[in-house]
Amino acid sequence: MPPRQLKLHRHPASKPSARPPLLFVHGAYTNATGWQLNFIPYFNARGYDCFALDLSGHGESEGRDVLDSFGLADYADDLARAVAELPAEPVLIGHSMGTLVVQRYLAKAHAAGVALLAPVPPTGTGGSASRLALLQPDFFTELPKVIAGHPDEHSLRVMAEVYFSPDMPHRDVLQFMPMIQAESEHAVAEMVALPFMPAGRRPDIPALVMGGGEDAVFPASMLFFTALPWKARQVVIPRAGHMLMLDPQWPQAAAALGDWLDTLPDA
Repeated sequence: MPPRQLKLHRHPASKPSARPPLLFVHGAYTNATGWQLNFIPYFNARGYDCFALDLSGHGESEGRDVLDSFGLADYADDLARAVAELPAEPVLIGHSMGTLVVQRYLAKAHAAGVALLAPVPPTGTGGSASRLALLQPDFFTELPKVIAGHPDEHSLRVMAEVYFSPDMPHRDVLQFMPMIQAESEHAVAEMVALPFMPAGRRPDIPALVMGGGEDAVFPASMLFFTALPWKARQVVIPRAGHMLMLDPQWPQAAAALGDWLDTLPDA
């Protein structure tokens, strides 16, 4: 397969600084837009040059027509290409599936630090899917409607209960629905099979693991299992759901991430 054109969104800070650049990696069924509304302006204001990658077949990157052929290794290759374009070694910040992409990349590379937000646990997504099937079975019929761009009121309610904080206003749920897109069936299958895949090398770098106290996708009780092998600082944001960067609690999540970033050495 020939190299794909990837979209790396560039958001420099208003003033140059010695801080390491931040490279944000989105999760499944979405794109880099989720980072650009709140987190990137916040970290620009704190003096960080920010970059956000649209993985292959997502957002403004090529490959939508062959999306189902992409796996986590392909997404990790995308990340490697993005890192190569940066002026210095970045801090990698992944969300949900993006945490697996980051970890797959770090199995062969290095970074100034790594932050794993609402991470897929080492046990994979099978437990999450089973839990949703019991507690929110309509999710699996409503998600295709949202991906197709035809959500109704029931779709919005289900998406809100699964992905967002209980405090999320209805108007904001509606605003965020266009960010949802199809995901690679290959990547989805790999996330289910994660417990049977080798964990890979973990470099000895500063690490943060963060989750929402009301995350219905990957409950905060699972964060420990991601944090332990990374020797990571663990943070839970009360009342936040799975979409930490979009929920009403995003300022608390950004502040916790920023406080950790400020402990890292300059680039």
